[in-house]
Amino acid sequence: MENAYRSGLDLEALVILISEGAEELCIEQVIDEMMANAWYSVCQFHIHLSGIQSGQVRDGLERAVQQLAKLSGLPANASKMEIKNAIYQNNDRVRAYKVQLTHMVPYRALAGFFDRGEESVRWKDTGWMVSYISRFDREVEPLPYTLGTSGGLKREVHVNHFWAGMIREHMVPILGWIQNEKVKWLQMNNPEVPGLVYKLAPLDDKMRRLGHVRKLWNGIMSLKTIRDVYTEKPIQMERYAVDHFVPWSFVMNDELWNLMPADPGLNAAKSNHLPRWEPFFKRFAENQYILYTMISSDPQIHRIFKSCFRDNLHSIWASQELYRPGNSKEQFCQILDQNMRPVYDSARRQGYGIWKFHV
Repeated sequence: MENAYRSGLDLEALVILISEGAEELCIEQVIDEMMANAWYSVCQFHIHLSGIQSGQVRDGLERAVQQLAKLSGLPANASKMEIKNAIYQNNDRVRAYKVQLTHMVPYRALAGFFDRGEESVRWKDTGWMVSYISRFDREVEPLPYTLGTSGGLKREVHVNHFWAGMIREHMVPILGWIQNEKVKWLQMNNPEVPGLVYKLAPLDDKMRRLGHVRKLWNGIMSLKTIRDVYTEKPIQMERYAVDHFVPWSFVMNDELWNLMPADPGLNAAKSNHLPRWEPFFKRFAENQYILYTMISSDPQIHRIFKSCFRDNLHSIWASQELYRPGNSKEQFCQILDQNMRPVYDSARRQGYGIWKFHV
């Protein structure tokens, strides 16, 4: 199964490179493209490409990306060009990781063709593989590409011109199929991670839906003082950010129960980290309870709350339990704790760090 996943990554990199006009490549170019494509899943969303075994990362590509991140110091949301430049600048220090990947790249992407061959494929015998691919291409049917005789990372990848044209013409459905297969594999290896389909590419701020939430908190703060969860100072209505207690990059939604007004500077400093559960969750829950009480007591606030339904209230437990009328403060905070703590703990297990906040 892992080999099938690896062949999908090889194929994705090849399709992207071919779509950009390349027909004469080397294995190193394919691996560089794979590293750049995997960057966001690994660095921005803390996704494990093939799971964890005995506390260690199993996947060689994931280890290569982690090493590049450590050496380059690039932010998790770096552009693809910046990532490619970092690979070039740190090539000597990531070379060993890339060489390890040559044992499967890009042979496995041809596995579907070889299944129909009469001979047993010797995947670990590089020389035999190069010869077999060439012979299969000549005697059985033209393959999408064949391999040259240079060694290691410099081994040539000769793309068939007819196949290149077909791939360019049908690039969108091909990449769509590859993405679907990637999501199925990654979800199996990251069962606790929500919204995984959105975690294959950089964050898109256009996905955020915070307008109604901001109106709701504005309405509340026009009537009542709300204190910042971190500093306990009053929030200034004309200057605040809508912050996700558990980072958006993990939950991939703008659910009302995970949102709070916060100092914009602290929100930026917190970035993609988790706040400490204690004491911050208790303060967060108290602000959420203020919101809850005002939804019930003020008709105008209730109307704004209802406008949040489409974009900010999809969780069944929140609509049916948390925001139902009649909860005491103790009941409300307990429901919030019982449902948010597992999400918080999942993010911790996935590798999200704790924000080191000091007053």
